[in-house]
Amino acid sequence: MNTGDDQVSVGAMTSEMVRRAAPYLIAAALSFGLLAAASGAALAKSRKPHAVDLTGFGAVPRIELPALHDPVPPVAVAPARFFTINKVLAKLDGHPVGETRLATRADGATLSDAASADASRHGAEPFGLFTFAAPQGVLTEKWRGLSLDIAEDLDALERCRAASDRCSPAAAHFLAVIEVAGGLDGRARLDAVNRAVNGAIRYTGDMAQWGVADLWSSPLATFATLRGDCEDYAIAKYVALRQAGVAAADLRIVLAHDNALGEDHAILAARHDGRWLILDNRRADLAEDGEVRHLAPLFAIDQDGVKLVAAPFVERVHHGKDGAIVPAADAAAGGSGVGTLPVLL
Repeated sequence: MNTGDDQVSVGAMTSEMVRRAAPYLIAAALSFGLLAAASGAALAKSRKPHAVDLTGFGAVPRIELPALHDPVPPVAVAPARFFTINKVLAKLDGHPVGETRLATRADGATLSDAASADASRHGAEPFGLFTFAAPQGVLTEKWRGLSLDIAEDLDALERCRAASDRCSPAAAHFLAVIEVAGGLDGRARLDAVNRAVNGAIRYTGDMAQWGVADLWSSPLATFATLRGDCEDYAIAKYVALRQAGVAAADLRIVLAHDNALGEDHAILAARHDGRWLILDNRRADLAEDGEVRHLAPLFAIDQDGVKLVAAPFVERVHHGKDGAIVPAADAAAGGSGVGTLPVLL
């Protein structure tokens, strides 16, 4: 234990040491400040967008670095990221979402957080969104298996057309829907199929009907029982409209999340006169996609397979003082552009 005199002596010694070291501390602080300022200036010069090549889904992006004589390591500008709403919902529900992957376009084009001068704010897909080829997984396996079942259905329909006595009741019923729709065109054709399929099938969950959580049925399998759930309605409408003459490029089976009911849902989107119409088993009439605000699209399925549905991280073009396009990150950080929050779809 120290006495009061001992404590005073120690305090005096400490003050004397600080007094003697002060010049060296000040010099060190000034040197550090000059070094930080120089490094900051160099870093600011190197802080510019770098071209990013995303040639493979989930691949590590290759970044064009500055010349090797640059004294400061470059700061890579992150490429634009696309987030699917199912990952967001999983996070909100407390489920593990795993690693977020970078999305890539089928044409191999480079993605950047700086929108091009002629970039559209809306995609050409339903709900004004964009699509990317989905990685191999449960949905792609389901669609691959279902495609084989649909091919068998089409063979059965051809036999039915050739000889009516070779028709099963399911094939005859489904073929009647196709023939009625084939005699119409435009919106009337879409409306006829929507009403006919909705009226023929009684909604029944897969667990109640098949004893499994999720089963995608071909149209003839659905029409054999006249029962099915939302994706069975959408699949039957998709095949009926294809057989009735609607181009494959104008049809999408959309798997979505119904925010109003808090559950997943499936609908068919059909393009007519440049607009996407929604064929839903929950309503008799058709609705334009812009009117359907309670659905958050997850995936789109067409003749090319399963695709992720997404909105771009940046949907607004930012211009600098000289008119040049600047990255969204720079604009949001105080540039001349207006920052845009990411759209998580």
